[in-house]
Amino acid sequence: MSAAEGRTTGMLIIADDLSGAADCAIGFAGAGRRTVVTLDASGADASATVIAADTDTRRLSPSEAAARTADAWHALHALGRRLYKKIDSTLRGNWTAEVAALQPLAGLAIVAPAFPATGRTVRDARVLVHGEPLESTETWQLENAGRNAGLQPLLEAEGLRTERLSVDALRGDRAVLRERIAAAASADGAAQALIVDAETSADLSVLAKVTASMSEPFFWVGSGGLARELAALPDLFDAAPQPSATSSPEAGRAGAILILVGSLSAVSERQCAMLRERAGVPELVVPPAVLREGERHAAWSEWLDRIGAQLQADADLIVRIGRDEAFDPAEGAHLSTMLAALVAPHFGRLGGLIATGGETARAMLVAANIRSLELLAEIEAGVAVARPGGTARPAIVTKAGAFGSEHALYGAYLHLRGTAKPEHTAASTLATR
Repeated sequence: MSAAEGRTTGMLIIADDLSGAADCAIGFAGAGRRTVVTLDASGADASATVIAADTDTRRLSPSEAAARTADAWHALHALGRRLYKKIDSTLRGNWTAEVAALQPLAGLAIVAPAFPATGRTVRDARVLVHGEPLESTETWQLENAGRNAGLQPLLEAEGLRTERLSVDALRGDRAVLRERIAAAASADGAAQALIVDAETSADLSVLAKVTASMSEPFFWVGSGGLARELAALPDLFDAAPQPSATSSPEAGRAGAILILVGSLSAVSERQCAMLRERAGVPELVVPPAVLREGERHAAWSEWLDRIGAQLQADADLIVRIGRDEAFDPAEGAHLSTMLAALVAPHFGRLGGLIATGGETARAMLVAANIRSLELLAEIEAGVAVARPGGTARPAIVTKAGAFGSEHALYGAYLHLRGTAKPEHTAASTLATR
């Protein structure tokens, strides 16, 4: 949706997973804009200033992902509501097919996946993670080993004509920068996707400021990095901010805090370790074999009882998916669904939920019949606090699996518990495999 079609009254964010939708949209909530994440585009709260739709397309085929993304745009676009296509900062999923589906509908794709606050930068149209080429990282090797991670070849493989915008261009004369982007977005422009290098938050801030006032047909394509720079602009929307009546969930409420971890990244493992060590939260690691078979597995009832015993006693608990030699990244959604099924009978007892991994978070919300979240606050970059369906309980924190500092889960736990500094106690591990 271009600004030329009407005043900028809102933002539509289309994301391919739940944690991504939340970490992209949370900056707008922090700026006092009513912001919701919806799991169902057809049932979204259209009164919110910012709507982040989780299309749950990361594990679909490219053609299915493209069709579902276009459907979300058709269901939620409106006069004055601008489009932001949220993509993973490490380029997971079907993002190129989704961008290609949106480009004929919304104009030039301004592609800027950098998220400097989390160590993701873009140089020479290639993503770096803490200075390391994306191709070399565990995240890329797990799902895309042997594939070229260059932004230009990935987009051109979808038939999109590309141009590149260097960091020098962002740091030069802004009038010249605006003219160059406007020319690319014009009807006579040769490009369908403009790839933007960015190494700092200041680079993204310049891009946000220059493009926010443009009327040419375009849409943003990025991670939470560019989104938070747009959210920081005081005049992005016509209406004044209208913060939620409750700016944060009640701290220290009764009920267990459940930390549900579907991500197998080394980052998540370190975060769990700190939570165990500093807060003494016990951990259950569910074997993948149990989750693959579900109720058919001989130990299913045992695991259901073990998790239930902790949560029914209002005892905080980490529950995460184990890993074995048979693990396949493609089974992530199924394992997450089964993990949520183990928790679902006891969900009503929870005082708070921390969900790591978008598939895991979505599976748990679906199992608990929660179709939307209202975003409230951010604990650290990419770690969002929300409440379900406008209610106060349970408070929910979402975080992408490979995101966050080693303190991320510990900080989220402190936030939900309302505890300044828990005693350092030895963690108890209830099961290791």
